Amino acid sequence: MNHAQASLEMSPNSVSAVIDNDSPRGHGTILLVEDETLLREVTCEILESAGYRVLKTRNAAEAASAFRQYKAIVKLLLTDVVLPGQNGRDLASDLRSVSPELRIIFISGYPENAVTRHGIQEDGMFYLPKPYSLQSLTRKVRSVLEQKENEKT
Repeated sequence: MNHAQASLEMSPNSVSAVIDNDSPRGHGTILLVEDETLLREVTCEILESAGYRVLKTRNAAEAASAFRQYKAIVKLLLTDVVLPGQNGRDLASDLRSVSPELRIIFISGYPENAVTRHGIQEDGMFYLPKPYSLQSLTRKVRSVLEQKENEKT
């Protein structure tokens, strides 16, 4: 079983049935960067089922291109730390130089202390370990975006 299958043991079609219809709907646009196809598709389906708009990309180059086109509406970067080419940390730094208010959630199969030692725990940057559950993903995303909303008031 590959890492994507171990992370979320469901198909994209079964996700909407699992989302709690009584929970508040999310809103906003998320830029998702994940090189594992199954994990990218399932994560996208989870987030869309929770009410978010998702721009899904496979690598940092695609993500940077999508961000240039949609930077006015992207509220959150959800990126794997280890990506082909440019890593997620460098991508986040590049996007933050254009949009300092951008919130970032790093996802990684590496232990948190290994990830944080590489300097990704800054203000507005968060961590979600792989494998993650549907609930932990939606909770983390909602929490990070709500925190941003509360800072405006």
